[in-house]
Amino acid sequence: MKMAIHLGLVHFVGFKDDRYTTAVRIFGKPDFIHRIWDIRAQKEIMEDDVVVFADDYREISIHAYDDSAFF
Repeated sequence: MKMAIHLGLVHFVGFKDDRYTTAVRIFGKPDFIHRIWDIRAQKEIMEDDVVVFADDYREISIHAYDDSAFF
């Protein structure tokens, strides 16, 4: 019997400049990029996922943002 293992995904939040490149060197390319830390981003995070914040993006935004519009 084969078991599925969820290895966790990498989410980057709030990266806008060259710090993105540094984060990629450390964590690898992200599976998801969230421009802001909002309700929508929080709903996409699973238990084993890794969330990497740029600066102080831990305060949740009251606005939802469509990240897919930029990719």
